Amino acid sequence: MIYDKVGGINKYEGLWPNLDVVIGFIRSHDLNSLPEGRTDLMGDEVYVNVMEAEAGPAEEKGYEIHKNYMDLQIDLCGTEMIRIGDAAAMNVTNYSPDTDFGTAECSDLVSCVMGPGNFILCMAMEPHMPGIRTSEDTRLKKCVFKIRAQAVEGSGREEIIL
Repeated sequence: MIYDKVGGINKYEGLWPNLDVVIGFIRSHDLNSLPEGRTDLMGDEVYVNVMEAEAGPAEEKGYEIHKNYMDLQIDLCGTEMIRIGDAAAMNVTNYSPDTDFGTAECSDLVSCVMGPGNFILCMAMEPHMPGIRTSEDTRLKKCVFKIRAQAVEGSGREEIIL
């Protein structure tokens, strides 16, 4: 996980080519003017989903995981908390390779308060729980960049390299 200010995203340039595509896009585009839904940056390798959502109580949320993609999330409007779980002791349930989405049971490691100006990069196979309410205003508009990760040969995509 990387959690930082959007203004400092340049310092992560060079970590991974697909992440560099996202960093360049963020620098050169007004994220608030993106249409809702999917916008391809590099086909299925890198794309962004712009969505509106409602934050809710943590008790109503669950951990999610993705085996093939990292998520870089930015709140454009509203504020939410995102929890990161303990991947070393998680139990993955209901994973679908077609959607690259699964749920996981695990203990909490850290919580990050988002809101405009912040971003979080959740690694592939890193359990994360977005959309936790932090205030009475539960409306969110957010960008979720999907960044294809590269698997270690023979690992079944469970060990990811940057």
